[in-house]
Amino acid sequence: MSDINISNTLRANLNTQLDLCRKLEDLADNLPDDVDAQSCLSLAREIYPTLKQAHEFEETILFPALRNNYSDNEQLMSTLERLRFEHWEDESFAEELRDCMISFVNERSAECINSLSYMLRGFFEGVRRHIAFEREHIIPLLENKSGSTIQDNQ
Repeated sequence: MSDINISNTLRANLNTQLDLCRKLEDLADNLPDDVDAQSCLSLAREIYPTLKQAHEFEETILFPALRNNYSDNEQLMSTLERLRFEHWEDESFAEELRDCMISFVNERSAECINSLSYMLRGFFEGVRRHIAFEREHIIPLLENKSGSTIQDNQ
């Protein structure tokens, strides 16, 4: 994958995740009465694959390219490892949120509504923080000091 494609793909993935966060926030804002069951189920099915696709790109293409180009930067190496663990945590949370959304559609109990509202906000806030970090710290690394983009050594 070319260096320009790495940047474009990362930006597209981040935008897709932000769009997902907007949908989840709309759902949270409309709980419990103004929620269409089919839309909720469709959104529930979208969460994990959206994150997984973005994370796989980062872990198999982006992170190795950064490691190859900044191997002497120990702080970056540590950051990439932390981001990898955040991916795992976010994916786990995505699965739990999906299950909670399905339960909400089936039960609509007060306990389920409260749990879903809390989980939705926790999830999309965490994903947004992760995206903000990547936009502020990872995207700038895609261009080195000379202004050329990093090389993907695959």
